[in-house]
Amino acid sequence: MAKITERCGSGTGGPVFICDFSPPRGADPALLDGAKVVDADFLCVAYSPGKSVRVEPAIAAQAIRQQTGKDVLFTLATRDMNKLAIQNHLLGASLLGLENVIVVGGDTFTERDLAKVKDVSDFTTTGLIAAIKAMNQGVDYRELKLRSSTDFCVGATIDLGRGIEREARLTHRKAAAGADYFITQPIYDLEQVERFHERYESVAGARLSQPLFLGLQVLDARGLIFGDVPEGTRRDLDNGREGVEIALELLHDFVAGGVTNIYLVPPIFRGGLRDYEVAQRVLEAARGM
Repeated sequence: MAKITERCGSGTGGPVFICDFSPPRGADPALLDGAKVVDADFLCVAYSPGKSVRVEPAIAAQAIRQQTGKDVLFTLATRDMNKLAIQNHLLGASLLGLENVIVVGGDTFTERDLAKVKDVSDFTTTGLIAAIKAMNQGVDYRELKLRSSTDFCVGATIDLGRGIEREARLTHRKAAAGADYFITQPIYDLEQVERFHERYESVAGARLSQPLFLGLQVLDARGLIFGDVPEGTRRDLDNGREGVEIALELLHDFVAGGVTNIYLVPPIFRGGLRDYEVAQRVLEAARGM
């Protein structure tokens, strides 16, 4: 199994792709068949999309790896477990041989949600990143020695839609805590990314050195759309332009701008259904660029 950072530095000659994958709402192994369609460098198993009950991401990632032989990463949210449970969970993932993890906070529960479920958030995202790096040194959250250390490559997220200043400062804290790579929510404007880099450098005193995967969503007029989509792009989509064509145009701009790492988000529809075949069309065309 390859680590994200190792693949980024391998000089393969084309972009490195992480493809988002939703774990199923059932335990039938056939529900993971969508993973067989996608020929990305890594499949990233999301954490409970839509706050719905789904197969735990580390277990789904391991099952995908066993079924397909593909490299995987799993997402871990701070929202739902206390420190003890999270670190037990991480030891289990390490026992399975999983090495790539992305730390997220988890979608905020609404008041309606909170009538049935609790928000734990014992760790902050930055705190969990630091705690995982400590586990890599053989130390748990109580500062007691583990019998063996873990070996996780730890990722974190960036959402420029929440404000460049805020995200620059938060990214700096995550990098200082030990984050090895970052992924962004879908991006439609490279100038926005450059403004983020400039602000990050102002905050940190140096440019972000960790690999950064830019989010590229394959849009569908019938599906959910994330990020600040330009009005012209929305109009093209409404007028029947294919999401694959829009994605490839953005990808061309990314590559021309020096971007080498892509976080590909397949179409997602209400109810959680995904179109992985469309994502594969983007990947196939991208390999030929």
